[in-house]
Amino acid sequence: MDIRATDALLVIDPQNDFCERGALAVDGGTATMPLIVRLAERFDRVIVTQDWHTPDQISFASNHPGAAPFTEIDVAYGRQRLWPDHCLQGSPGADFHSDAAPAVRKALAVIRKGYNPAVDSYSGFFENDRRTSTGLAGLLRALGVTRVFLAGLAFDYCVRFTAEDAMREGFEAVVISDASRAIAPDTTAAARDSFRALGVTEIEAGSLLG
Repeated sequence: MDIRATDALLVIDPQNDFCERGALAVDGGTATMPLIVRLAERFDRVIVTQDWHTPDQISFASNHPGAAPFTEIDVAYGRQRLWPDHCLQGSPGADFHSDAAPAVRKALAVIRKGYNPAVDSYSGFFENDRRTSTGLAGLLRALGVTRVFLAGLAFDYCVRFTAEDAMREGFEAVVISDASRAIAPDTTAAARDSFRALGVTEIEAGSLLG
């Protein structure tokens, strides 16, 4: 697959807490980082997203007495999955993984998300209330981007919701599956069902790297 001048690579949350030994580790997360760096070398436009939570984040199970991580609760904007505390602002867990450093250095922008304690955020485009924009769509349009490639963590949450919103915002979306890792099989299957329904394309990195 050829990379066009109007393409951008979105690197989703390549952070310590989503890699091995992190607070919300995704199995195999660290292994994606060298591949993400190789991909970033091929793109003129790279943008990185970063989870950036406060301690009182609504999605932290610790803020709901008696609630366990990975269960769900009802909040003002709908159902919300609860997570272990992760990616706290300014913490080592929120830092970008060192193996992703060349890709982060190349980034034209870092989109921080999830900093509103009352609303979680998976997508790089919108918080989970589906109304509050991060400004990513406007930035991409200003850069002349028409197609985005996505890689990072986690495939079945932040990569998924960013890809879905890219399509809804009028961009083509291509998920690089082997440069991403997922949390669970059931949510991975749901993500792929959604991709098929919306027209999100899945490829492997080799089709870009040759």
